[in-house]
Amino acid sequence: MDNKSQLKKAVLLVSTITSFLTAFIGSSVNVALPSIESEFKIDAVTLAWISSSYLLTTAAFLLPLGRIADIKGRKKTFQLGLFIYTFFSLLSGFAFNTISLIVFRIIQGIGAAMIFGTGTAIITSVFPVGERGKAMGYLVSAVYLGLSFGPFFGGLLTQYLGWRSIFYLNVPFGIFIAYLMVAKLKEEWADAQGEKFDWVGSIVYIMALSFLMLGFSRIPKPEGIIFVVIAFLSLVIFSLWEKKTIAPILNVTLFTKNNVFAFSNLAALISYSATFAVGFLLSLYLQYVKGLPPRNAGFILALQPVMQAIFSSYAGKLSDRIEPRYVASFGMFLTTLGLFLLSLLNSATPLFIILIALIILGLGFAFFSSPNTNAIMSSVEPKFYGVASASVGTMRLVGQMLSIGFTTMFFSLKLGSSHISANTVPAFLNVVHIIFLLFAVICGLGIFASMARGNLER
Repeated sequence: MDNKSQLKKAVLLVSTITSFLTAFIGSSVNVALPSIESEFKIDAVTLAWISSSYLLTTAAFLLPLGRIADIKGRKKTFQLGLFIYTFFSLLSGFAFNTISLIVFRIIQGIGAAMIFGTGTAIITSVFPVGERGKAMGYLVSAVYLGLSFGPFFGGLLTQYLGWRSIFYLNVPFGIFIAYLMVAKLKEEWADAQGEKFDWVGSIVYIMALSFLMLGFSRIPKPEGIIFVVIAFLSLVIFSLWEKKTIAPILNVTLFTKNNVFAFSNLAALISYSATFAVGFLLSLYLQYVKGLPPRNAGFILALQPVMQAIFSSYAGKLSDRIEPRYVASFGMFLTTLGLFLLSLLNSATPLFIILIALIILGLGFAFFSSPNTNAIMSSVEPKFYGVASASVGTMRLVGQMLSIGFTTMFFSLKLGSSHISANTVPAFLNVVHIIFLLFAVICGLGIFASMARGNLER
């Protein structure tokens, strides 16, 4: 095996294991939320912040850190992010109250941003266009395997060892990945080395996303509306600044002059906005409404990502041969169908209906995600790989943040500061119905965005 083949294998191994790890922990935490709520005695809105604080930080820092990776080196940034992510996962396991857990999750999110902003870019740097879809397929499969094992093993860990064990499990994985990087990856990638970093744009961008998430969690209170307005004004200022600055963190022309890049990112944002809260909501539904223990709830929730893991590699390879927009749009159609089925949930819904919906969702996301990522990364030149990789992660995380944000908003409207209990189950089910129906409509509109991107120049 020549050096180039060895490098490809090493990069793919490190990226896939890391993708598995971050997805595993994220989906495990969802199953553990009722146990965390029970220990810390917190309301539904605060409970949602245990997930959303991590997502907010990761989303806010991903684009600036992706740009830093292009300038300073993607491998170096990846390694530092891995250390931060692993260390603060360990500290999360030692959290002594809700505030400490949220703070540790926030800093863990910065480490995750360093990982997400570089992993896809390194893959793109090493694999040529004809092999890239297949590599992305493996990467996405690893994410979905993590999502598959997360609910099941997270449920087992929570039930028998407590929720803190989920965070402890991160540590040996992190040490192993660090060893692989030192032993196997000898190269560095910094295609924008020597260019300036846009501090002003980064600060405005971070502020915009922070106010957006804070605003969603406080609507319909007056400060919630004010925060959302500030967020949108900040995004407008950010766009205007990025157009005129010499070294932007985000080249706005990638969106204004590259339809494939722009609409593929929009489709990703819509898809994640409409799907991420599925695991969060179903975890609560299965445990509070159906009365299932964490182990059984995790087993059911694993079905969706299992389907994604099985079919993502095939979908990625398919997008190397067939125009990615057709494959991705078909996937989004299936996702819309699955969400509509979940919008019909009530306390008497048979479990097999939920299983069918999860299978359809898993297939839908498998056929959407890797072809869509392939389209984004293949539509830009090498010096923008870090930014494009960060945009992939940003759309995913902003979408996830908005998904949880919508959920938090409706929890606030319908449940207020109430705990989820037998008395509040009707209100909770009303929230579930509204959110899944809203998500189905959003995802249905996303089919048009996916088709509008045009064909990829090969």
